[in-house]
Amino acid sequence: MFLVCILLLQTSCEDVIDIDLNSAEPKLVIEASINWLKDSAGNQQAIKLSLTAPYFDDTIPPATGATIIITDQDNMIFKFIEDGNNGIYRNNTFKPVVDHSYTLKVTYNDEVFIATETLKSVAPLDYVEQNSEGGFSGDEIELKAYYTDPADETNFYLFEFSSDIPYNSALSVYEDRYTNGNEIFGFYSNEDLTVGDQVIIRNYGISERFYNYMFILLQQNSDAGGGPFETQPATVRGNCVNQTNPANFPLGYFRLSEVSEIIYTIQ
Repeated sequence: MFLVCILLLQTSCEDVIDIDLNSAEPKLVIEASINWLKDSAGNQQAIKLSLTAPYFDDTIPPATGATIIITDQDNMIFKFIEDGNNGIYRNNTFKPVVDHSYTLKVTYNDEVFIATETLKSVAPLDYVEQNSEGGFSGDEIELKAYYTDPADETNFYLFEFSSDIPYNSALSVYEDRYTNGNEIFGFYSNEDLTVGDQVIIRNYGISERFYNYMFILLQQNSDAGGGPFETQPATVRGNCVNQTNPANFPLGYFRLSEVSEIIYTIQ
């Protein structure tokens, strides 16, 4: 009887279950984040185009052969040229100006995609506080990155914490509705950080529309347990519009941000 049970268990482990998932035409994904790091020229920028793939595919196909330009409010044109056949398009003459409006135009497979955004400023990061006895068990490292929100302004922020630990990046968004003009902080906690590890902390100035977009993505991520750009329970549309065929809308967002950065070493 014991031998029979073992054989049954071994047989059941070898069964293959095929899941029949609905397939759909690939959609264009536009990752157009123009980031201007404080005290840098901001002239080198990149835009990534890719296509959606079936759920179980391990690779993300690049969208090659596109034409990409960004035009600012003074009609200055910045052309983005593809770097090989990897879907990465680069420009090294970009001129970022805070509060200036920019329009992105992507032409791909005879369809034109348009988005318009404003480059948003950001408050500088001032300092970082570390607590080495955080978490429920008291063994997690907690970081607080402080900045002073400008008074008499409405501001929105995207915080990013990243390190060399795999899958260790964290994103969060903030608004200053209840903290306008005060010193506030972005918070990060991880039990795998150790002394000597470096954490890159970035604060991005973002628009209200992008704040709402990311807030929904991060909420879905919290419910589903995946990354913010994994497959989501519901499609969240960005600000890129297909002018040729509106029903074939792209995924992704066109954002322009001034960025404040601190590279912090765990003590």
